[in-house]
Amino acid sequence: MTSRSSRATARPSSKARAVARTQTLLQGENGIGTVRRTTLPGGLRIVTETLPSVRSATFGIWAHVGSRDETPSLNGATHYLEHLLFKGTKRRSALDISSAIDAVGGEMNAFTAKEYTCYYARVLDTDLPLAIDVVCDMLTGSLILQEDVDAERGVILEEIAMTEDDPGDCVHDLFAHTMLGDTPLGRPVLGTVDTVNALTADRVRRFYQKHYDPTHLVVAAAGNVDHATVVRQVRRAFEKAGALTVTDAVPLAPRDGHRSVRTAGKVELLGRKTEQAHVVLGMPGLARTDDRRWALGVLNTALGGGMSSRLFQEVREKRGLAYSVYSYTTGFADCGLFGVYAGCRPNQVHDVLKICRDELDRAASDGLTDDEIGRAIGQLSGSTVLGLEDTGALMNRIGKSELCWGTQMSVDEMLARIAAVTPDEVRDVASEVLGHRPSLAVIGPLKDRQADRLQEAVS
Repeated sequence: MTSRSSRATARPSSKARAVARTQTLLQGENGIGTVRRTTLPGGLRIVTETLPSVRSATFGIWAHVGSRDETPSLNGATHYLEHLLFKGTKRRSALDISSAIDAVGGEMNAFTAKEYTCYYARVLDTDLPLAIDVVCDMLTGSLILQEDVDAERGVILEEIAMTEDDPGDCVHDLFAHTMLGDTPLGRPVLGTVDTVNALTADRVRRFYQKHYDPTHLVVAAAGNVDHATVVRQVRRAFEKAGALTVTDAVPLAPRDGHRSVRTAGKVELLGRKTEQAHVVLGMPGLARTDDRRWALGVLNTALGGGMSSRLFQEVREKRGLAYSVYSYTTGFADCGLFGVYAGCRPNQVHDVLKICRDELDRAASDGLTDDEIGRAIGQLSGSTVLGLEDTGALMNRIGKSELCWGTQMSVDEMLARIAAVTPDEVRDVASEVLGHRPSLAVIGPLKDRQADRLQEAVS
């Protein structure tokens, strides 16, 4: 087995340096909002967005690996690995990693999803070189020692327990399983107690070596940054670890596929002694590459995206049956989900489900009014801009766009796509998506014998 640290003395040739390719993907006004990409000869992509008016910068590395890349026995390995990359490298201990960022008032974290993982640090612009060095060191030089694997196992088991203690969170995992079954997309990102207990340092280390080479990575930085300087510092950090080669490696392409979700009328009930019943009623949605996703976003906003939405008004405002009720969409590379969540008293769950089902059916058959669609377009446009007001959000946007789509879209282009959605497009997508027979996931103090009545909600 060849570890990354064992190649630390490798030195790139002048030929390798000559083939880095830089492109301007989005041209901002006076340099503000300009997005550039450089692809290094080892297949590593570096994208930056420049915002000179701020005093901060967020640096992140996106890995093209998520829980959908796991076999059943490896379920939870991606998230386990996310934890372990903070535990130490050849150059730094776990305390060195955390204290380096703490000492400059920065913040560092990571998250694992079903199709990608991201590690990031937000610091003052003057401390960006430190953030680059620390995060790159973590990604290229993790030791993954047996003692760290054993120690972190307990932490992850506690995280699983914490999630299971929050039924409002856990019900979404149950809904994914209801819709997608025992498949990589249907399994929980955290894994299970059994799979986490079964993971060994050797298996996690092999998973790391397979999925964390430069062709699987996208480096993203946003804020008061200079693209050439970021490229130079990232390149130096990766070369120091021996993680770049002189070969003309090609970056991994965005995921694709043609998976379809055909689940309909399925009910999964998980009995828990909770004060509320937590329900998700939903059906197949759209893949994140589907051009109709803009219309679906407008539909989702109008149905359950705010206080003026149909579901909020009907369930909470008019009848007082729930405190939290909303709809949401999840798009993967090759499929998607649409869901409606509500938390209510157990004796009112059937009333809530009937109202939600009636509203979905009405939207599918009759569509939405022009006023609802216009209001939803305005709300979605505003929330899109407001959600990009900090460097962390900007880094997430450009990093995820590069990894998942391979292209960049400006905020103005996004707003134009939202504004261009027509009422007919919203009605068409409502008929297409909401016309499916739904499935249902429920967590709460309900008995198995009540499953027959729950079945009425999806019949």
